[in-house]
Amino acid sequence: MSISADERRTRILEALESRGSVRVAELAEALGIPAVTVRRDIAVLAEAGLVRRSHGSVSTVAERQDGPAQGASGRGPSVGLLVPAVGQYFDEVIAGARAAAARAGAQLMLGISSYDASADRVQVEQLLKSGADGLLLAPNWTPADQPGGQDWVEDLPVPAVLVERRPAPGSAAQELDSVASDHRHGVLLALRHLVGLGHGAVALVARRDTWTAHEIRRGYTDGCALLGLPAEPVIDIVNPVADTEAVAADLAEACARGVRAVLVHNDQDAIQLLPLLRARGVQVPEQLAVVSYDDVFAALGAPSLTAVAPPKHAVGAEAVALLLRRLAAAGSTPVHHVLLLPKLTVRESCGATAGSRTAV
Repeated sequence: MSISADERRTRILEALESRGSVRVAELAEALGIPAVTVRRDIAVLAEAGLVRRSHGSVSTVAERQDGPAQGASGRGPSVGLLVPAVGQYFDEVIAGARAAAARAGAQLMLGISSYDASADRVQVEQLLKSGADGLLLAPNWTPADQPGGQDWVEDLPVPAVLVERRPAPGSAAQELDSVASDHRHGVLLALRHLVGLGHGAVALVARRDTWTAHEIRRGYTDGCALLGLPAEPVIDIVNPVADTEAVAADLAEACARGVRAVLVHNDQDAIQLLPLLRARGVQVPEQLAVVSYDDVFAALGAPSLTAVAPPKHAVGAEAVALLLRRLAAAGSTPVHHVLLLPKLTVRESCGATAGSRTAV
């Protein structure tokens, strides 16, 4: 059975954590993954600053530097970062956090929970055992979770900042600093753009397995109400591999009954849908305007995709800044809940004819 790119890269990082340095060929054999695939994954991880490549080998990146802020070890503070996966979305968050930590002379340590809620606390405990002076947390929460499911953060022995997560009202997590993309605003940007092009109805194709997916769904409902658009039934993506044909069929049907615009979460799903829509006689953008959400691969679509880009790099950098400020202040500053606004980049898939432009 094939595994996703995120899962492969997680396994590579886990293998390097135990070995430190290994030849690429040996790593491919140990993981049972073709060497050419491992090399591509390593290139992505190296671009994000998570590994170092050298003459057929790959190794972990030593992040610790001396700096002005002092942690428990007497050197720069040690920052633990928990993410649900590596690859695509969180690569940029990690890169932003890594750059900000390096500028501050801090050490960044990574924990990966692989979208498994039970793994969150295990990974946090490991980061604490490794000497983390503070934590950046992107736990496996969704906006639909009960507040009590977030209360375990109350027992953390070090300061923590939520990353791309917003605390539930009434939960212990509300006492933590947080930095997140305002995905609901991002959806509103897409809907406003499509309304401005004359569309009176916009479909939504979305996953439901992540925090971002839930926020996009909520943003769609709120945005349609605000703009006076009919809220179309959401076309669900449960299995990104198996559901694509069915999603394309549902979109073609919606187009036949007059819906000529769609927002798709995320880029990968939107790009996969393009040839399937063409096979059903639906041309993009002539018969269907498409906006994707994430803007990781959107520019590589055929046609290139208009896309909403959450400020992922800035989220990682701001989270580090908040945590270091909290460590220095020893709890004497107010709690900050920071929302950063996405941007919309207009490309060919909505009917743009020349170049691209960015709208805030």
